[in-house]
Parts: sequence; structure tokens; C-alpha cells
Amino acid sequence: MNNSITQANQNDKQIPKSVKRFFTRFHISSALKAANAYKKKGIPAVEVFQYLFLLVFSNRSMYMSLITGRDTPDFAKDTVYRFMKMVQINWIRFTTLLASRIIRGAIAPLDSEKRTKVLIIDDYMFERNRSKKVELLAKAYDHAKHRYRFGFRMLTLGWSDGSTFLPVNSVLLSSEKKKNRVNEAMDTDKRTAGYRRRMFSTQKGTQVMLELLKAAKKAAIPASYVLFDSWFSSPSTLHAVKSISYDVIGMVKKTPKMFFRYQGEDMSLITIYKKNKKRRGRSRYLLSVLVDVIKDGESIPAKVVYVRNRNKRKEYLCLICTDTSLDESEIIRNYGKRWDIEVFFKVCKSYLNLSRECNSLSYDAITAHTAVVFTRYMMLSLEKPGIERQPFAG
Repeated sequence: MNNSITQANQNDKQIPKSVKRFFTRFHISSALKAANAYKKKGIPAVEVFQYLFLLVFSNRSMYMSLITGRDTPDFAKDTVYRFMKMVQINWIRFTTLLASRIIRGAIAPLDSEKRTKVLIIDDYMFERNRSKKVELLAKAYDHAKHRYRFGFRMLTLGWSDGSTFLPVNSVLLSSEKKKNRVNEAMDTDKRTAGYRRRMFSTQKGTQVMLELLKAAKKAAIPASYVLFDSWFSSPSTLHAVKSISYDVIGMVKKTPKMFFRYQGEDMSLITIYKKNKKRRGRSRYLLSVLVDVIKDGESIPAKVVYVRNRNKRKEYLCLICTDTSLDESEIIRNYGKRWDIEVFFKVCKSYLNLSRECNSLSYDAITAHTAVVFTRYMMLSLEKPGIERQPFAG
């Protein structure tokens, strides 16, 4: 029993040391200030942020901390609530800047230039099923459970080099359809970041995705490709991402309504597959063809790789890449990195209290909560065994 108590005390002391080292090394205070999260007087914003950051490691909520009297801060709970509801804080800028600092300061020096870096786009259901008065609450379709839920679609942009995954930024999407929104946005000063994120929340996911990519580009986050699944793959999206100087590797739906130009004719992927001879044996792919993606009279070349579906051997999947010089095996291997963001969502929900820790009705407070969870994951990505690895050789 004494050994267990001693070990617990050592762990309690170790966590603040790791957090302090992380906050100091990557200058969390200056990143918050760059995102307009600062106060002219009173408790510094970084202290409030650090308190929120540590809640998950103390294994109790802010309410229980106040009730028990353990780990209570030097400021009142209203200070925390006011901080989370600040409309001037640009949380997209904060998480993007922090991710950029971590990549340049901790990961890039250990990586080889030959290692492919990618950006990954996906969304996750941020559920608030028991709420009725949450700002911008909407009825959203959960693709995993195939049913409508109340909450938000957390559109997330992540970065990966195949070994380490970091969340870069995100937007909580409500719904572009007014009939699906339970509550509307409150009146906000149009000059603030809070107004802009409310505008993003009611736009289409593909439009918001471009804004997230532009923020990553502005922060000079190194990446050659953008990965996403079939929900985001369309000719208009491929053209839009290409215009930001990123190549795309994505899965495409097998639908007769989407056409690509092949050998001078507009065909669906299903028709192209039927017209060509397939590779035999245990090849990693069944077919590879060059097509043109046409949108509003403009054309970009792309390579479509047909891959056998491992779950249903008689079916196939379609991957498209706008970098036609990339080998088929590399296209398949790089697309496999998209799984990193699924692991990220699972960890955030199961261990980092995503959506469970914040019960606020304010859209700003919920956005601040997601930024805190993203920062926790960034620190854990650096603390995991193997991050202090030797430089990658291939």
C-alpha cells in the first residue's frame, strides 16, 4: 500500500514537470498571445490555459476540484468561464502555430527529407445529445453509426510523417441548412475571431477545409500531399486543393454520376475499370490509369489506382492522386497514413475527455475546449516512447 501511495505521488509530481517542460520549450504563452489570448491585468491567460490543460491528468472535473478543495487554482471559476468565452481568441491560429513549432523544433530535425509528410482531413461527430440550448447546435448525420445525432461535425486537419501525428486545427461545423440547426448563433462583433468561426460553422465542409489548409500553408507546415476519404473527393475539391499548391491522394466513390476524362471521353470510374485488363496474381493493385479531372473547362492530370478491397475480395476501391509521377505502391502506402487521424479521434474521445469535459452552452467555450484537447494530444505525441528517435534514414 505504501509503495502504491509513493508511486502515485511520484506520478503527480512528474506530470507537472512534463507539462512545464512542454509549455516552456514551445512557448505556449507567446502562441496564446499571437492568437489574441492575453489579458491586460489580472491572472495571465497562460495560467488559466494550463489549469484547463491539467484537468484530465488530475482525473477530476473543475467542479469536483472546487468541492473537494484539491488542486484548486488561485482564481475563481468565473475567470475560467470568461477565458473560454473570449470571442477575440483565434483558436485556429493558436493550434496551427503550436503544431508548426513542434514540427520544426522537435520532429523535423530527426526526420529525413525523403520521408513523405502529409496533411489529413477528416471529420468526427462531436455529440451533445442531451443538450437543447447549445449555441449553433445542429442535427448532424453520423457516418460511423448511420444515424442522426445532435451536436457538431468536428472538421479536423492533421499532420503526419508516418510516425508521429499532430492535430493542426479544426472547426466545429453546425449545418449549412437552417432547418437542421436547433439554435442560431448569438450576435457577435463582426471584427472578432468569434464571428468568423461562427461563419465557418454554417458553411460547407469542403469550403471550410480550404480555409484550414490555407492556415497550415501560411504557418509553413511541411507537407506534400493532402489525404481525405471519399466524402471530400470531387473534381471541384481536387481543383481547389491543387490551387493551394498541394497534391491530393484520396479515395473516390464508385458512382456513375462522377466523370473523368479518359482517352478523350468522359467516363465514370466504373466504366474505365470495365474497359481495361486487370493485373493478375497478388499484385498490390488491380489497375492504374491516367485521367484528366475537368472542372469549369480547366483540366488537371491525375492517376487512378484500383485496389482490391481486403474486406470484400470481389470488390475494389479507387484511389486518385494528382501527382502522376508518384508510383502506385507509394500512393497506396501514403494513403495508409490517413488511419492516423482515426486513432487520434479515438484517443481524444476515450482518454482526453473530448466533449465530456465541457458542458458550456457557448460556441466559443466549446471551441476553446477542443483546442485544449488538441494541445494535450500534441504533448502526449512528444512524450510517447520513440519520439526521441535517431534521424530517419529512408
